Amino acid sequence: MPRWVNVANLLTLSRLLLVPFVIVAILDEDHVRALLLFACAAVTDVLDGLAARRFGLATQAGLYLDPIADKCLLSGVFLALASARLVPRWLVAVIFGRDLYILCAAGFLLWLTPVRSFPPTVWGKASTFIQIVTAVICLTRNVLEVPVLDALLSAILWLCAAFTIWSGLHYTWRGVHLARVD
Repeated sequence: MPRWVNVANLLTLSRLLLVPFVIVAILDEDHVRALLLFACAAVTDVLDGLAARRFGLATQAGLYLDPIADKCLLSGVFLALASARLVPRWLVAVIFGRDLYILCAAGFLLWLTPVRSFPPTVWGKASTFIQIVTAVICLTRNVLEVPVLDALLSAILWLCAAFTIWSGLHYTWRGVHLARVD
């Protein structure tokens, strides 16, 4: 069996496979199913990293697959939430704008410099975590319909936007630093 086939990478692939089901559940307004599927997908994100580190299962394939799975899940969920009018479209624009910007910047670094490694930063991980929390609060709000969740969602939307923008700025700083060093 190829080295890339291991528990960590299978968890990552399961997250990718869950993406369309989460999106369909959101669009079908099946909030309980959407929340449960999203929670399962989020748990795989934690477990694949733990398995890779704890059991030495990190692979090059996993280094590529994990951020792809994260982006597919979060981008798909936020697009579905905006389409269902559960989050504002400006938030989706911020999230997509940052991701597109980082992708283009990485492409330029690959093209113009010898830099070939772009590990996530603490701010990138924090941004991903806040985006997951935002989606969970939004989905939970639609399941429980508790008024305090409305206020919490309003606040977390701004926090999510702030972390997303800050992580984009931090990646810019790091990219400039990498380009100068190499």
